[in-house]
Amino acid sequence: MVTRWVSRLFDDRYAWLRLTLLFLSGVGYLLLRPVAAEPYAPVDWAFAAAALALCPVGVRWPFPGALSAALVFALAGWFGQAEPIVPQVGATWAVLELTLRVPMRQVAVGTGALLVGYVADSLNELPWGLPKWLYGVATVVGVPLLLGLNIRAGRELARQAEQRVAVEARAARTDERAAIARELHDLVAHHVASMVLRVGVARHVLRDTDSRVGEVFDDLHASGKTALTDLRRLVAVLRNPALLADGSGYVPIEPGALPEALAETVDRAVKTGLTVEATIDPEVATLDTVRGLAVLRLTQEGLANVARHAGPAARARVCVRMRDGDVHWEVSDDGGEGGTDVGGRRDVDGGGSRRGPRRPEAWPAVVEAGHGLTGMRERVELLGGSLVAGPDGSGWRLRTVLPAGAGR
Repeated sequence: MVTRWVSRLFDDRYAWLRLTLLFLSGVGYLLLRPVAAEPYAPVDWAFAAAALALCPVGVRWPFPGALSAALVFALAGWFGQAEPIVPQVGATWAVLELTLRVPMRQVAVGTGALLVGYVADSLNELPWGLPKWLYGVATVVGVPLLLGLNIRAGRELARQAEQRVAVEARAARTDERAAIARELHDLVAHHVASMVLRVGVARHVLRDTDSRVGEVFDDLHASGKTALTDLRRLVAVLRNPALLADGSGYVPIEPGALPEALAETVDRAVKTGLTVEATIDPEVATLDTVRGLAVLRLTQEGLANVARHAGPAARARVCVRMRDGDVHWEVSDDGGEGGTDVGGRRDVDGGGSRRGPRRPEAWPAVVEAGHGLTGMRERVELLGGSLVAGPDGSGWRLRTVLPAGAGR
């Protein structure tokens, strides 16, 4: 209990309390001290008052306060007539505050200033009083310095212990989440593999059906195989976290293949019946892995939101541009005012366009890529950006800027 109380007393937050007590003790000494052999002259009162006035300065500015207190101590020892008790105690405590609260370079300067002040006060004791002088140096200068360094070292050890506890707690949470994720992978992968197998069987059994049904089966089969590939890559990271350290972790697309992956995402949205106009800067192929994955997932989730909320007759616009290394990303829609025109179009910086077929009711909707706006915001904020979502005419617009270097 006593140790905890002392540690709190020397906390930086309570500097005002320490220096207030110091001020009151100085005032009490001046008013209630016994009759001294050397009565205070006006100059001694002036130096004592100056030392007390520096107490609030030390609360806000410990380094200037310590230098000023050492200067007052030196002047009081040089020009004063009585023993400068109040300036000496004030300068000694100022060095203690300095050691507790500022970088060591400033501590060295402040300690040197206090030593100069003590020399100015006790120069007349040398050389015959050298042992007494050395004892005074150890008391006035050494004690506050050693006490401050000891408290400072204790704080550092406590901080390191807290960091170790936090790291261990994060590691435990990570291990638990990895175990859950591996179990989830095994469960999902089993069902997805079963679905892919059944779709593959259906493709062979129903060869003579409508060509549009065959297109749906082909798309489902390709999507399922892609999902299985992504799951295998993800579980490789979960089972070997060291892959994350060298940047070779979960990468669902190969480096430089982002434009093609975005084009494929647009194609899938077109097959749901959306009209999609996409402008994709070829420079996105130079993006780092983290921002490239973020752009892909944002685009998938943005188009899924359009299909889910604006309907299959909506017109959507995707724009991904590079400006000075920053990624400017935007997905917007018209709110579903496209009427019966449910064809699709894809333009990739001057590329061709393609019309998508009408969407039969049996066609699957666009698969969600995350957890809606909440997941999108979290992904963007992790990369130093801010997702802006809101009405745009009769439709809706999502946009963000992923700053350069955010993925490194």
